[in-house]
Amino acid sequence: MASGTKDDPWILRTPPGSSQYTMYRDDTADPPTLVCQVGSTKLTYRSRAIEDLHAWLREHGDWVPLGAADENKSAAEGTVEAWGRSPDNPVGGWYGLRKGYRGRFGMYLPPLLEELGLAEVTHDARNNRIRAT
Repeated sequence: MASGTKDDPWILRTPPGSSQYTMYRDDTADPPTLVCQVGSTKLTYRSRAIEDLHAWLREHGDWVPLGAADENKSAAEGTVEAWGRSPDNPVGGWYGLRKGYRGRFGMYLPPLLEELGLAEVTHDARNNRIRAT
């Protein structure tokens, strides 16, 4: 497994398996950041999303829909995407840090949790779900 640094990023695939992307931690950033590179697009999320999402999934105890959506679109209730932007989550709002690119939390974070052994993700063409391991 990769170390998750800029020089040795995690190489991940979206849950349907249709796209490959990389992700790494930048603990020198303020706040510590996950950098997600999807083609020429760079998205950034708070690093604490890994632990916070895992804790929320463990508390939920069952499968949760991913519900990935762009920042300017509404997220379906009860999904990972909705939780990743909810004022009720541990950071009180968006885990995404780059305005205009804060969405897609439900697409890009679950495969990382799976890679780290913290969750299982379904890999269907649509309507994928996640649960804590």
